[in-house]
Amino acid sequence: MTGIESVVLGAVQGLTEFIPVSSSGHVILAEKLFSGAGDHLFVEWINLGTLLALLIYFRVRIIGIVREVCIGHNYKLARNVLIACVPAGLAGFLLASFIEKSSFFGNVWTVLLALCVVGIVMVLLEKLPRLSSVARLSDLPWQRALVIGVVQVLALIPGVSRSGSTIVTGRLAGLSREHAAEFSFLVSIPIMLGVAVKLFVKGTDRAYFMQHLPTLALSNLIAFVTGLFAVGFLLRYLAKHDLRVFGWYRIGVSLLVACLLLIQ
Repeated sequence: MTGIESVVLGAVQGLTEFIPVSSSGHVILAEKLFSGAGDHLFVEWINLGTLLALLIYFRVRIIGIVREVCIGHNYKLARNVLIACVPAGLAGFLLASFIEKSSFFGNVWTVLLALCVVGIVMVLLEKLPRLSSVARLSDLPWQRALVIGVVQVLALIPGVSRSGSTIVTGRLAGLSREHAAEFSFLVSIPIMLGVAVKLFVKGTDRAYFMQHLPTLALSNLIAFVTGLFAVGFLLRYLAKHDLRVFGWYRIGVSLLVACLLLIQ
């Protein structure tokens, strides 16, 4: 992989990990463009840069949650975050080997279909019925947090988007746009940490990292910088706007790439 490819893939990962357009889907499309084949491990390893961006951006919020638990004995938000993590974390752990070997999860048509379907949901989101409003994240009933976590399992399919699935479900569960996005990011931290631990524990994954160290280091650096920008941008954007623009983007990209593939 060339330096230019590493920069492009890192930028794609950083910009799309938090903006609800599917980072894994975009990285797979970019890999197909460069080499004609996807690399599942490369996609997982460049999550390190975006994980670091998330930890730094939400460092004050994370410290606040720890204080609430340890000093204020307020476990509600921490409980909700952990509950929402369990379904996707468990599914990812149990299905990791299957996902790595299955052609379905690296198939460009899987990505395009998921991009389009979730894009349509985002366009229609504000017209869909939703549960009663929840003023604060700590007031979110644990049952609704669990539903958000269950829907997040769908994000294992490239093109669905982890942030997209949790923000959409959070909105339907009664959260405001800003709170749905914040909860989405908080929930993603334990899951991304779990993926990182798996990569460092598994010998073949460590060997892959050492073999591709220069390109992975460059890609993660770019992913970290662009990821910091993407988190701040989305939170500011959702303070005033809904998800429709991302929905239309997803639909447009899926149709454009599908047409290009069909005429080749």
